[in-house]
Amino acid sequence: MPPRLKDARILVTGGAGFIGSAVVRRLLDATEASVVNVDALTYAANLASLPGAAENPRYAFEKTDIRDAAAMRHVFERHRPTAVMHLAAETHVDRSIDGPKAFVETNMVGTFVLLEEALRHFRGLKPAERAAFRLLHVSTDEVFGSLGPEGLFHETTPYRPSSPYSASKAGADHLVRAWRETFGLPTLVTNCSNNFGPYHFPEKMIPLMILRGLEGSELPVYGSGRNVRDWLYVEDHAEALILALERGRPGETYNVGARCERTNIAVVQAICDLLDAVAPPLGHSRRDLIRFVEDRPGHDARYAIDPAKIERELGWRPRESFESGLEKTVRWYLANRDWWEPLLKRAEAGGDALARRGLR
Repeated sequence: MPPRLKDARILVTGGAGFIGSAVVRRLLDATEASVVNVDALTYAANLASLPGAAENPRYAFEKTDIRDAAAMRHVFERHRPTAVMHLAAETHVDRSIDGPKAFVETNMVGTFVLLEEALRHFRGLKPAERAAFRLLHVSTDEVFGSLGPEGLFHETTPYRPSSPYSASKAGADHLVRAWRETFGLPTLVTNCSNNFGPYHFPEKMIPLMILRGLEGSELPVYGSGRNVRDWLYVEDHAEALILALERGRPGETYNVGARCERTNIAVVQAICDLLDAVAPPLGHSRRDLIRFVEDRPGHDARYAIDPAKIERELGWRPRESFESGLEKTVRWYLANRDWWEPLLKRAEAGGDALARRGLR
C-alpha cells in the first residue's frame, strides 16, 4: 500500500480538543502527513491528549484563536498547508443555553475568518497546488434537529437546529458551502453522530457518568432518559475524516455514523454495569445512583444517521461496536486518572459547570 498523504501539510483547527486530538493522533500514526495543530486552548482543550506529538518532527503547534484574522494569516503564510481540517468549535449544548454568544463568535465568526484566510491562501497557490487543496469542515447531526421514532438523517435532510449550539454549527455549514459556490474554495462538509471515547472532556454525558459512577455520586439523567442518540467511537470518526479528506469530492457532504442508536438511559445503565464489573465495588449496583432530573430546553428526541454514502463512496466502516467502544472508554478512564483528575481540580478552582455538578 502506498504511503498515505505523503508530502501533505494539514492544518487542523481545534487539534487539542476531543475529536481534533483524535484526528491529529491518527494523522501522525497512520499517515506521512505533517500536521499543524491550531488551537486557542480554551477550557476543553488539552495538549495532554496528544502524547508524544511534541517530539514528532511532523508536528507543529500554534496557539491561535481562529477568530484572529491576522494571526490566522500568519499561520497560513508560515506553514503553507495543502489542506485544512476544521474542527475548532464550542460544542456543549448546555453551555450554549447558558451563554450562546461564545458559540456564535467561535462557530460562525471563527469559521468566517478561517474561510477568508484559507481563500486568500488558496488564491496564492500555483495551479497544481490549487487543484489538490481541500478544506474539510466537520459538523454535527444536531443541525438537522429532531427525528421522530422512524427515519434517518441523510445528506439532503433539511436543517432544523434546536439549540444555540446547533444553530451556530448550521450557520457555519452554510458559510462553508457559500464560500465554495461563490468563491470556488474546494470545501467538503461532514456531519457526525455523537462521539465517545478516550480524552473526552468530562462535561459530556458518557465521561461524566463514568467519573460520577466511579466515585459513587448521583447520575443525573434528563427527563425520562428516552431521548435517543446515535453513537460513534471517536477513533473511527477520525479515520472517516481522513478518508473524506483523501477521497472525498469537493462540494460533497458525508454523514458519519456507526448505526448505534441507544436511549440515554440505556447508555447510563450500560456504564453502570461496566463499572460494577471492572471498577472498585460500591456495595450496591451503580444503577441505584441514577436520578431523573428536569429536562433541558430544546432537547431533541432522537438523532440517527444514515452513513450509506460514506460507506459506499469512500469505503469507510467503523471498527468498534457501541459495546466494544464503551468498554474501551470505561477502561481508559480507569487507567488514566492523570489525564482527567487535573481537569476536575481546575474546574473546582474556577467554579466551572463540572464543579457545580458535584464532580470532585
